[in-house]
Amino acid sequence: MSSGARARPVGVSGPMRYLLGCTKFRQVMTSEDIQAKPGDSYVQSFARGLAVIRAFDAAHPEQTLTEVASATGLTRAGARRILLTLQTLGYVEADGRLFRLTPRILDLGFAYLTSMPFWNLAEPVMEQLSAQIHESCSAAVLDRTEIVYVLRVPTHKIMTINLSIGSRLPAYCTSMGRVLLSALDDAALDATLAQSPIRAHTARTITDIGELKAAIAQVREQGWAIVDQELEVGLLSLSAPIRNRRGQIIAAMNISGNAQRHTARQMVKEFLEPLQQAAQTVSALVARRG
Repeated sequence: MSSGARARPVGVSGPMRYLLGCTKFRQVMTSEDIQAKPGDSYVQSFARGLAVIRAFDAAHPEQTLTEVASATGLTRAGARRILLTLQTLGYVEADGRLFRLTPRILDLGFAYLTSMPFWNLAEPVMEQLSAQIHESCSAAVLDRTEIVYVLRVPTHKIMTINLSIGSRLPAYCTSMGRVLLSALDDAALDATLAQSPIRAHTARTITDIGELKAAIAQVREQGWAIVDQELEVGLLSLSAPIRNRRGQIIAAMNISGNAQRHTARQMVKEFLEPLQQAAQTVSALVARRG
């Protein structure tokens, strides 16, 4: 990626990347974040446990007690109790002074994926779409200011980012993100954009809030989004919504292509109809499932 945008994978692959959510666009939860959460029903010890889990990523797959405490802002004693609890439950293992996550942590990520009403319904539809158009196809959901990939059928490698299930990208400069943001009301959209770390990933990235809101309003009106090299030079992306039985947008499906093979206009002309048909097929399957 020419402008340095990267989706940093976490220490385990697959669905657990969604649970941990560690990318360059998301920071590890610290004790300050934990203490800032109000409410009598907030379980601080549970939040601290999640912070410890999220401290492990591709750059730090193994850590000492001191390193975990430093990454989370917890005391050594507090981090030790959480690590030993996770070890007892089978989610962490120790090798001398080093701690690492175990494959059992994947169960938590799979629990989310299998609970989604469209996950197993969308995959064969997306595989058929990808085979038809010979381009990569993905599906994502919105998590605050980011999109999280929940399904992916890759063909050509068109990005320097290594995308897989659980990868995260900023919503404001991706086509799936704009489809998902278009489902928010004005107040929620304003809040989400205000919290987004908006910057220019390429010379084409829209960074002006007014222009972003106008682009999202257009997506809301037309029912689809095209993003032309705003996240990475050479990357085009076309997206359509997946809806539940009430017509609410619950996910987005996209086709990604290379600017050397297509222009944005060509992508819309060639791929919008099959993409919308595939998204509508998944939406209908979701509605029938209830």
